[in-house]
Amino acid sequence: MPANAKKSELTLADPETQASWFARVREAHQTETTEDYVELIADLIEFQKEARASDLAKRLGVAHPTVTKMLSRLQDEGYIETQPYRSIFLTSKGAALAKKCKERHQNIHEFLNRLGVDPGAAGFDAEGIEHHISAQTLNIMKNYKT
Repeated sequence: MPANAKKSELTLADPETQASWFARVREAHQTETTEDYVELIADLIEFQKEARASDLAKRLGVAHPTVTKMLSRLQDEGYIETQPYRSIFLTSKGAALAKKCKERHQNIHEFLNRLGVDPGAAGFDAEGIEHHISAQTLNIMKNYKT
């Protein structure tokens, strides 16, 4: 490295701060699957007029028993209502979560588009970012003007 080149200053956060960051990421991972399912159920109801376990399995790329187990959990947590051999229905709690997730996803997607990110890449990236973004960052993205 040339003598006049400035070395990049890499620093570590204090242990408590870093631990809180990792705790937040773990918490986001726990809610990620719930949010993905609820948002997809809302989309299927909107576009197909119904949501079925087989559609969820196909679109999420998971096995039918995986979907069945998750639907049971979502019902226990009050996000959905199901009946054997019938469509899946969102409760008011599930619909509220789906709306929040969809708005967050759209805000991130639109922000990435404004930066010039290809729409396909923006959609893919928004799907991952949406579960890990802070309210402050999301608000800045939402209000960002190019």
